[in-house]
Amino acid sequence: MNFKVLLTLGIASLLVVSCAKTVRSGENSTAVKTQTNSVAQLSKSKQSNVTKIGNFVSGEHKTQGKASITTKNAQSFLELDKSFKTSNAGPDLVVILHRSDNVIASTKPPSYSLKKGDYVILGRLKNFSGAQNYAIPQNINLADYKSAVIWCRKFNATFGAAHLSNG
Repeated sequence: MNFKVLLTLGIASLLVVSCAKTVRSGENSTAVKTQTNSVAQLSKSKQSNVTKIGNFVSGEHKTQGKASITTKNAQSFLELDKSFKTSNAGPDLVVILHRSDNVIASTKPPSYSLKKGDYVILGRLKNFSGAQNYAIPQNINLADYKSAVIWCRKFNATFGAAHLSNG
């Protein structure tokens, strides 16, 4: 009789354990599918549309890298890529959009001074090198601006500029 009870308990235990594993496996695959869908949706929302792109050329100081205008969720940004680099010699460096398609050629060395009204300031330069982005105000007509510029506001000196053409 003890043998029959032990056998019955053993079989019952096996059934309970195997049922629990089946439920857990189903739950995990649902969780994995949900996580995969969430990641796919997140990457879709993070994708950006590049509308203009250009390479920096040096002005008063060596400046290099790429600039691009992108749109994410109906908001436009000026993005500087990871290869962006400029001098840290300026006290008041800002990032601007400029109306000229060739800022360096249309201004005079050594400082490549800019005229008020020809540009819009997007913000202070966040870092002297590396990837960074700047929101472009909604009221800016991007068709009016043809260059991205690193500019020292205090001394009206252009460090570098990138002509932005359709990407």
